[in-house]
Amino acid sequence: MSDAGLLDGRVVLVSGGTAGVGAACARTAAREGAAAVAVTGRRREPGEKLVAELAEQGVRALFVPCDVADPDACRDAVAAVVAGYGRVDCLVNAAGLTDRGTLLDTTPELFDRHVAVNLRGPFFLMQAAVADMVSRGEPGTVVNVVSEAAHGGAPVLAPYVAAKAGLAGLVRNAAHAHRFDRVRINGLNIGWTDTEGEDATQRRFHGAGDDWRERAGERLPMGRLATARDAAEAVVFLLSDRSGVVTGSVMDWDQNVVGAHD
Repeated sequence: MSDAGLLDGRVVLVSGGTAGVGAACARTAAREGAAAVAVTGRRREPGEKLVAELAEQGVRALFVPCDVADPDACRDAVAAVVAGYGRVDCLVNAAGLTDRGTLLDTTPELFDRHVAVNLRGPFFLMQAAVADMVSRGEPGTVVNVVSEAAHGGAPVLAPYVAAKAGLAGLVRNAAHAHRFDRVRINGLNIGWTDTEGEDATQRRFHGAGDDWRERAGERLPMGRLATARDAAEAVVFLLSDRSGVVTGSVMDWDQNVVGAHD
């Protein structure tokens, strides 16, 4: 744990924290001096494994089973962290669903799942966490993992884009509403990132083989996919005082430039 970390003494809650970008955020927060790190997820085994890893580093850690599609579970997760550690200083909304669907083949059920996980879950986690911050009269920070796809995305991402674009708007609305509470709320539009979930998605929906990462990297400006740790570094920076007074920002975080053309 860092002697002068970006998150010294903070209590951090990470949704979707058992794998991918969420798990990387939990590890980075611990490295940057967080007093306690709580992670939510639907799978207990990886959640408890990560908590044990953080505990070995001297960080108080908690796994909270939570399906973010359930608003009550979101509220209960925040309540569990407040009960265990007295407060929530920082929230990261990293849970996400990337199942494919176009405008023409997306079912109402698939659309609703995307909204439940990618928009409604972050809404109610923010609602509960920000309520704790405001009730204590203390500053806090929230970072929502959004997506470059929120700008439009690929045809096969129609319901995902709809939900993530909604989340980008929610970031701005909530940040404006709570700016005088000194609660800073930002979003990160992450680009193509190598995670366990992305590997599963590429194989399930696109028939990708074991070399898909290398093949993808050949087409990218920096010669590789972003990593979960890359994204986590940016998230923790936005959570920290190092990012200053910025709020209501949805930052593009990618190696391709939005709106630029050759």
